[in-house]
Amino acid sequence: QVQLVESGGGLVQPGGSLRLSCAASGFAFSSYGMSWVRQAPGKGPEWVSSISFSSSITRYADSVKGRFTIFRDNAKFTLYLTMNSLKPEDTALYYCARGTTPGVVLANPQSWGQGTQVTVSL
Repeated sequence: QVQLVESGGGLVQPGGSLRLSCAASGFAFSSYGMSWVRQAPGKGPEWVSSISFSSSITRYADSVKGRFTIFRDNAKFTLYLTMNSLKPEDTALYYCARGTTPGVVLANPQSWGQGTQVTVSL
């Protein structure tokens, strides 16, 4: 059974940092590209970042480029997202997902985890 469990969210002030984690189980994690997606209140889901199975290729949405870093530890079956210089508009529920093609990932919410809330506010 595929399981993706996100953690690390919380309340942070603008300009602050957080690191999200996603623990994977039930599939060959090291063989899959992975992504982070987010959904803000009242808005549709947004692809944030993806990483290839070997970490050789990473991609970012323009809205987070230069501030967020995706990485993975295949030995620990864990995906990460480091978020710096956080802005109020980064407030959302963050999900990890299998796959790297943004349109495919967004079209398959059943492949996401349960999410972790990130709130950026004073």
